[in-house]
Amino acid sequence: MPYNFDEIIERRGTNCIKYDRLEQFCGNAEALPMWVADTDFRVPDFIMDAIRERAEHEVLAYSYRPESYHQSIIDWMKKRHDWEIQREWISFSPGVVPAVTMLIMALTNEDEKVIVQPPVYFPFFTCVKGSGRKMVENPLKLENGRYYFDFEDLKAKIDDKTKMLLLSSPHNPGGMVWTKEELTELGRICKEKGVIIVSDEIHSDLIYPGHKHVPLPSISEELAEITVVCMAPNKTFNIAGLSSAFLVIPQKKMRVRYERMLNVLHVHGGNIFGTVATEAAYTHGEQWLGELLEYLQGNLKYLNEFMAEHLPKVKVMQPESTFLVWMDFRDYGLSEKEMKDVLVNKAGVAMNVGSTFGTGGEGFFRMNIGCPRSTLVEGLERIEKALRVL
Repeated sequence: MPYNFDEIIERRGTNCIKYDRLEQFCGNAEALPMWVADTDFRVPDFIMDAIRERAEHEVLAYSYRPESYHQSIIDWMKKRHDWEIQREWISFSPGVVPAVTMLIMALTNEDEKVIVQPPVYFPFFTCVKGSGRKMVENPLKLENGRYYFDFEDLKAKIDDKTKMLLLSSPHNPGGMVWTKEELTELGRICKEKGVIIVSDEIHSDLIYPGHKHVPLPSISEELAEITVVCMAPNKTFNIAGLSSAFLVIPQKKMRVRYERMLNVLHVHGGNIFGTVATEAAYTHGEQWLGELLEYLQGNLKYLNEFMAEHLPKVKVMQPESTFLVWMDFRDYGLSEKEMKDVLVNKAGVAMNVGSTFGTGGEGFFRMNIGCPRSTLVEGLERIEKALRVL
């Protein structure tokens, strides 16, 4: 039977950040939440069945990740991304953001620099600054409704103290699926300059037709030597609460240094249900993912048609991946603060404010369309009604 992505699931009252923390986030507890990057879809049955079966044992003590877990990751990478990885390359993290922080701490020193490419996933900024490293910005270029790497600026920013670059691939919030050519040139510059690339590829399963995700280390052995990939089934299968990320680190010295940090912090054990869910997702998830992507394409089509007809002043960056849509509201002539007030308090819709994503983000808002179509329709109609009088 096809999966039902139109189902409305009540999430309020479940200690849910997206719904139950609206007051703290935007000041309007009754707003329609279209912000946090998780979906409103039910976790698929093959994952829930695996979790229930494990829970029935009723002893939830210390555990480890079995070989079947690792094999499921290896098989998924080969099947979805044409990437052959080795068992020993796989390491663990409770989440992608903790992984990025641990990698910064393990592979750089406090007097060294880390590059970010804004506008980009905002926890990157905390990872760098909170680790006591200096953050260097290499802003993306906005051209014809898409972001591109600014290679000339990148080369000018790298000096002897620059040791790492954080890459969002696919890009959050813009939704770009970086091409092999773009990634190859980025990697060439970093390889030449001695810069490690930490690639956050958590959205890599959510790719729309006409695009193909390329894991950066899969391009060449030379790039595999300088790259760490951070992944998780969390965004794809809506299991972010299970602390189930993993890393692929082909280069042995970097892997040893990272795992030493992981063990010192004593977060290597993970979560029983996260392990079970990951293996089930990557073993049985292909059909479900196909249906999810088809549904998300329908949501995106509806959004584009609605915007073209009712809100043409809003410029929608066409996502090549993810369930996140980056939209430019600047043509209304309001400040970001003023537009946020309109959207939150007049429209009653909560989205992520663009300036939080750093340089180049002001005036944009990020909308989460990983929801039943009826929720999307309601959100867009609320926005149209509020902006109609402007």
